[in-house]
Amino acid sequence: MEIRGVAAGVPFVAVPPAHGGPAPLVVVWHLMDAPRTEVAMAAALPLDDVPAWRVYLGLPLMSSRTPAGGFEEIMALVRDDTLLKCHGAAITQAAAELPDVLEALREQLPDTALIDAPLFLIGGSAGGGAALLTLTESERPIAAVVAINAAIRATSVVALVEQGMGIEYAWSPESRALAQRLDFVERADEIMARRPQPDVLIVSGKHDHQSFQDDAFALRKALGERRNGGVVVLAPIDGLAHPLALEPGLEAAPQTPHAAAVEAPVAAFLKARI
Repeated sequence: MEIRGVAAGVPFVAVPPAHGGPAPLVVVWHLMDAPRTEVAMAAALPLDDVPAWRVYLGLPLMSSRTPAGGFEEIMALVRDDTLLKCHGAAITQAAAELPDVLEALREQLPDTALIDAPLFLIGGSAGGGAALLTLTESERPIAAVVAINAAIRATSVVALVEQGMGIEYAWSPESRALAQRLDFVERADEIMARRPQPDVLIVSGKHDHQSFQDDAFALRKALGERRNGGVVVLAPIDGLAHPLALEPGLEAAPQTPHAAAVEAPVAAFLKARI
């Protein structure tokens, strides 16, 4: 039976493993595109065959934390400064709040949820950026990460916003510093310096933005060149664009064929490591 709640201010959906015994946590962050809530992500990527607790977390600015002005206010933040006030802010806050979320979950999940065991992280788009930032900077043991159509380079996100909204982003010293922090190709040395090295699955839709596909390939190359024990896999998915669900992507909905095509390699990857 799934558990819904709020942990350290973060909305979550937690789903126990089918076998019911002790199991590690797979922490999942959703996209800013559909599915854009923890509830919708749990339906799009249920991972029922994975013998772990799946804990789906709501991103900042999304789900129950959507600003009072709703979608229009989010778009205003994007136009004003997408990196410092929207995409980059959501990614960095999601990674920063994870330790407090895990501590709060101790009080809300059964003892069968092995919170102190090495974590498995999954994220899509901005949620993928949060997973990669956690992998890069967290001191918590992390066994493996799955990045799905992930925000691998902040400069690619900014360029897409510029193109989509017809605006020119006003770079500042602060935003350039954040873009460097959120460039996981350039931070490949730090990622693969972890001991033990993490296993990484990079899922890339063949119909995703071309820059995101290029970044996925570049991350696979950069991590692979530094591999010394860890496994790095790039999984291109035929027909997959950027979203994993149909709009509006706010509530639980039937899994799409493209999401099922993503779930298959993700579940296999996780089951081989849990």
